[in-house]
Amino acid sequence: MSSSGPEGADVTYTIYGELALISGSANEELAREISRHLQTPLTGRDIIDYANENVFVRLHSSVRSQDVFIIQPTSSPVNRNIMELLIMIDAVKRASAGRITAVIPHYSYGRTDKKDQPRVPITARLIADMIGVAGADRVLLMDLHAGQIQGFFSIFVDEISAFPILSKYMLDRGLENVVVVSPDVGAAKRARNFAEVLNAPLAIIEKRRVGQGRAEALNVIGEVSGKNAVIFDDEVDTAGTLMEAVQALEDRKVRGIWCCATHAVLSPPAVERIEKSTIRELVVTNTIQLPPEKRLKKITVLSVAELLGDVIKSIHHGRSVGATLEEFDRACGITRPPQPRPGMV
Repeated sequence: MSSSGPEGADVTYTIYGELALISGSANEELAREISRHLQTPLTGRDIIDYANENVFVRLHSSVRSQDVFIIQPTSSPVNRNIMELLIMIDAVKRASAGRITAVIPHYSYGRTDKKDQPRVPITARLIADMIGVAGADRVLLMDLHAGQIQGFFSIFVDEISAFPILSKYMLDRGLENVVVVSPDVGAAKRARNFAEVLNAPLAIIEKRRVGQGRAEALNVIGEVSGKNAVIFDDEVDTAGTLMEAVQALEDRKVRGIWCCATHAVLSPPAVERIEKSTIRELVVTNTIQLPPEKRLKKITVLSVAELLGDVIKSIHHGRSVGATLEEFDRACGITRPPQPRPGMV
């Protein structure tokens, strides 16, 4: 057992052996950044896709009794990357790791979190069960689409947020006369917290059915005319909702439009929509690795490696994750009103 921590701080303990980082193939760039931040090399591994579409994983060195963190977002190709994560967990478990934490910066199937119509699955729960059954002892997640997904797991869960990273960037941007816009009612809580940090008013875009058809009318709740609008959401997928919000804001004569989101899913035709839109800048993070064809000039990618690395270090040493996040907020110059942090162990 070894102790860790700055002088005068609470003593923390490592009880699961040496820290080991293993990267899946979904976002090796992010894994390398985390490795550099923690000054811990990535454990070597082979990931082979056979001609029959079977995935094979082999570790290069022993992880017996080690505290292993597997870094693998379940981004596109979603189903293949989920299967790779499960196989990696199984391989590490069978290699007698002391503890296994699945670090999943982007959790796919997050939208299927409830039965909203007859005879449909709750796939977010199914994926959570599979991760636990595969052998993970805990998971580290970032900005879930729905907070209740934390409760789907039967293992320990830490959910963290890119909120301070996005907030710091927009504060440093120095925009004047800002209004923060929630693209729909469901994202209003996130957008409200963002507006508080930016010391800006909040506007919400509301959709309403027109008659019995599929047509919808967009209503903007709040004053946006002549202001710099910053749309805030957890992810941009096909950008359909985002484009509806942009059109509603343009109709109300905003001065300029920016957008912030944690996850750049950017499923087709998102890139084309964003490129042709009047959005001045789309600010996202690298929870999902963007291929070159999606790296538009108006897309700014911020790194979450330092945040994830700090939390991994806290988990490894048995420190409070909540305290680590408060320290990260202070380092970003972000002051938030006291509120419970979801999913902290």
